[in-house]
Amino acid sequence: MRASRDDLLRMRRLAQAIDGPREPDPAAVARRMLAVQGQDFAAGCWALALRSEGARQSDVLAALDTGTVIRSWPMRGTLHFVPPEDLRWMLSVTTDRLLAGLGRRQEQLGLTAADFAHAADVVTGVLSGGRSIGRANLMEVWERAGIATTGQRGYHLIYYLAQTGLLCWGPVVFAGNGNPSQALVLLDEWAPAPPPLDPDEAISRYLFRYLAGHGPATVRDFVWWIKGTVGGAKTARAVLGDALTMLEVDGVEYLVTAELADRAAATPATRAEREAVQLLPAFDEYLLGYQDRSPILDEGHFELIVPGGNGVFQPIIVAGGRVVGTWRRDNGRAVPQPFGELSAARRTRLDRAATAYARYAAG
Repeated sequence: MRASRDDLLRMRRLAQAIDGPREPDPAAVARRMLAVQGQDFAAGCWALALRSEGARQSDVLAALDTGTVIRSWPMRGTLHFVPPEDLRWMLSVTTDRLLAGLGRRQEQLGLTAADFAHAADVVTGVLSGGRSIGRANLMEVWERAGIATTGQRGYHLIYYLAQTGLLCWGPVVFAGNGNPSQALVLLDEWAPAPPPLDPDEAISRYLFRYLAGHGPATVRDFVWWIKGTVGGAKTARAVLGDALTMLEVDGVEYLVTAELADRAAATPATRAEREAVQLLPAFDEYLLGYQDRSPILDEGHFELIVPGGNGVFQPIIVAGGRVVGTWRRDNGRAVPQPFGELSAARRTRLDRAATAYARYAAG
């Protein structure tokens, strides 16, 4: 069916629980989205909270402490918050391709299969029995065991062991500056393994869950999101059949779950949705969840979102589904930096969004 760009962006905001009903808690957000950018820990926590009913920072940290949300590298070599029950089948789709691309770098670092095996044995002995360890302490443990961690070797050891399903980031720890981060745990103890999926079932579940939490999106968006293959996406689309429908916007074909399409059609956009203004975190899925960001962001504003093209995305102000500015954190407050003059109605809603962020940060 044909649709407008406004329809496309409204459905995405509904899928991501930015507009419409929020999820009851951060764990439900992770299940809905499947994966939420977590490379920037503070930004990822706000991404989970803003999609939840009244969640504060303490609620997100509690979800991480209890393991209802975990953090790992399920795809693209990027940290994401994910539901614990989903991580293993996600890795079954992505791990081989990701590790194949690391062979040259591992050789440069002098890391061998024996190094990874030794590191795995040491960390398993340290963590078995429900224990956890911070990154710096783990580096010390490995060094004492004769495993060099300098020159990014330590990072690559952790990444490899997480990518192969041994480790994940679990309970919250606080640094000397008071900022929260996470300690490492054994994935088997933190998230007991569910029954495995066969390859076609895993890739089709990946596509369906991506579209349920991000759609509408193109096949290329999905392939980019998981760093997968077009062939895999085509297989998934064929397996899913009538569970998906097609949306055409400006001559581009987007896939959307039938459930989301029906929900959007049954609930016309309210005035509050059309006029809503949101403060989304840096690296938010609403912007980074797609290869093609032109429906959301004017090309001329990209330099303002990623100054110098350094890959560090700024927090964004979204109004009417489009990016209209950036903002920064200042002692628990949001300081908006719109690209241009906002209407009085949008300024009022922006103030409400800033108040919501301050309430979150104070909790």
